[in-house]
Amino acid sequence: MEILTITGILGLVLLVLLAGGLWIGVTLAAAGYVAIAVFSPAPAGSLMATTLWDNSWNWALTALPLFVWMGEILVRSRLSEDMFSGLAPWLDRLPGRLLHVNIVGCGVMAAVAGSSAVTCATVGRMSLPELQRRGYSEDMAIGTLAGSGTLGLLIPPSIMMIVYGISAQQSISRLFIAGIIPGLLIMGLFMGYVMIWSAFNRKYVPPADDALPLLEKLRRSRRLIPIIILIAAVIGSIYGGYATPTEAATLGVFGALGLAWITGALSWRSFVDSLMAAMRTSCMITAIILGAAFLSVGMAFLGIPLKLAAWVAELGLSPMLLLLLLTLIYIVLGCFLEGASMIVLTTSVALPMVVSAGFDPIWFGIYLIIVVEMAQLTPPVGFNLFVLHGMSGRDMWTVTKASAPFFGLLVLGVVLLTLMPGLATFLPTLMLSR
Repeated sequence: MEILTITGILGLVLLVLLAGGLWIGVTLAAAGYVAIAVFSPAPAGSLMATTLWDNSWNWALTALPLFVWMGEILVRSRLSEDMFSGLAPWLDRLPGRLLHVNIVGCGVMAAVAGSSAVTCATVGRMSLPELQRRGYSEDMAIGTLAGSGTLGLLIPPSIMMIVYGISAQQSISRLFIAGIIPGLLIMGLFMGYVMIWSAFNRKYVPPADDALPLLEKLRRSRRLIPIIILIAAVIGSIYGGYATPTEAATLGVFGALGLAWITGALSWRSFVDSLMAAMRTSCMITAIILGAAFLSVGMAFLGIPLKLAAWVAELGLSPMLLLLLLTLIYIVLGCFLEGASMIVLTTSVALPMVVSAGFDPIWFGIYLIIVVEMAQLTPPVGFNLFVLHGMSGRDMWTVTKASAPFFGLLVLGVVLLTLMPGLATFLPTLMLSR
C-alpha cells in the first residue's frame, strides 16, 4: 500500500506541473527528482546529470531527427497536391470511391511523416475541400481523415516506434517490420467499413468519373510514384538487412532532397524551413525521452515497477484481463497526454507486467502504438480532432462524432492483434531467422 501512496504522490506532482503549463520533458524530470530526493537517500542531482548524459548519446536516437527531416522535406514538395490527383484514378471504382483517397493517402503519408497530426493535416488540406466540392458526406470525409491520420504512428518508419524502442530497449528495425501487417490491417478495416457504409448510403457517394486508360493513370501519378519507391527502398533496406534504421534514414533524407530538387520544390528557404521544423520536433521528443529516463530511474530506485507488477500479479488477473485493464488506462491517459508522453511514461511500469504475463515485447510495442492511435481520437486532447476542427470549421462535437466509428475500428484492430499475435511477430521472426 505504501508503494501505491508514493505512486499517487508522483502522479499528483505530474498532474500539477502539467496543469501549470510546464514542458512535458521538464515535468517528467522534476517528478523523477522528487522521487529520488524525497523518498530515497540517493544523490538526486548526480543521478540526474548521469542519466541525462547517458541517454542523450543513445545511437538509436540518431534515426529520430533524420526520419523527421525526411518527412519535412517531402511534405514541402507539393505532396498534398500530388496525393489526390495521383490516387483518385486508382480508387474511383471502389465502393465508397474517393473516400478511399483519405485512407490510402494517409497510409502513404504515414510512411513519409511518421506523425499522426502531420499526416491528417497534409492529406486533409487537399482532399477535404475536394470531397466536399464533389458532394461526398462531410461526416465521412472528416471521419476517414481522423481515423486514417492515426496511421502516422503505426506504419513505418514511425517516430513512436523509435520512442518505444528506446524506452523499452527493443530493436527499432524489428519494430518497423512488425508494424507493416498491423498497419495494412487497420487500413483494410477502414476501407472495408467505407465500402459497407457506402452500400447503405448511396446518395452520399457521387457517381464515378469516366474510366481512364492505364497510361493516363500512370501520368497522373508520376509525382507520387517516386515517393512510394523511396519509402519502399528505405523500409526494404532495413528489412533486407542492408542498412540500420539510422543508415536507412540517411538514405531517405538524400532521396527526399533529390526528389524535391528534381520537382523544383527545393529552395534554400524550404531547405532551412524543413531543417528547423525537424530540429524543433526532434528536440521536443528527445526532451520527453530524457525526462522519462530520469523518472524511470527514480521509480526503479523505489522499486515501483516491480512492486506494481507484483501487486497486479497478486490480483490474479488473466493475461486478457491485464490487457483490458491496460487498454482502459491508456484510453484515459490519452484524454490528457499525447502519444510520446504516454509511451515513455508508462513503458517502464507496464512492460514488466506484460512480459511476465507471457507477451512478446515487440508485440506489446505494436499493441501500445495502436492504443496510442486511439488516443488521437479522444477529446479533450485528441490531436487529430483539433486538426480537423480547425480545417473543417466544424465544432468539436461534430468532429468527434464523425470519428467515433473509426475509434471502434481501432478497438477491433487491438482485439484482432490480441487474438492473432502473429500479425505483429511473424515478419520480425522471419527477419531474425534469415
